[in-house]
Amino acid sequence: MTTNKTSQHILNTSATLLGFCLVVITSVHSNNHAADSFVDEFTSVVSLILIFSCLYSFYSIQTSKPTNSKRSEKIAELLFGIALMGILIIILLLLFKVID
Repeated sequence: MTTNKTSQHILNTSATLLGFCLVVITSVHSNNHAADSFVDEFTSVVSLILIFSCLYSFYSIQTSKPTNSKRSEKIAELLFGIALMGILIIILLLLFKVID
């Protein structure tokens, strides 16, 4: 068992937000707005960042070396923060698209 506290939460939340991103990508493509919108490309990039955040947090939980665990947890936190900012941008883009 590792001593880190946030990796479990990062893994859980990143996986959930990854599902949100996939819903956004699917809805953009199903409404045939993919050609005139870059929201799906941006959401795909955020999805990749979330996948790497999940992988690093999972590795942080599974590794038995404390130094690797702490380093992986910090990387997962950084990627998760970047992904949250990306999701904020996606939401703002969708919001302004609806207002227009």
